[in-house]
Amino acid sequence: MVEELSPEAVKERIEDADTQVVDIRPPAQFEQGHIPGALNIPMSQLPAQVDEIDWGDEVVCACPIGQSSIQAAKLIQSFEGVDDDATVASMAGGYREWEYDLERGEQSEA
Repeated sequence: MVEELSPEAVKERIEDADTQVVDIRPPAQFEQGHIPGALNIPMSQLPAQVDEIDWGDEVVCACPIGQSSIQAAKLIQSFEGVDDDATVASMAGGYREWEYDLERGEQSEA
């Protein structure tokens, strides 16, 4: 079962904790605006890249409407490189519900 977090809860977590946000939208959408500090891994590339990421203890997946991010979270959660104690969640409502500031431009290298 994947936990779903409200956009408000995600905003609080990225301000207060070491939470990784994984944005699974295509790069062009990501560059138009994304959650501050988010890492862009398009859903189509996630299965191939899941073992290349140093996953933290808290991961939140984000997509346009909060549906694909549930599948992404399940994929990350099932990866053996993710600690059993780690929390992998999906942002409910996706970017459609995000009402806060967005970063623009390309991501920094991970």
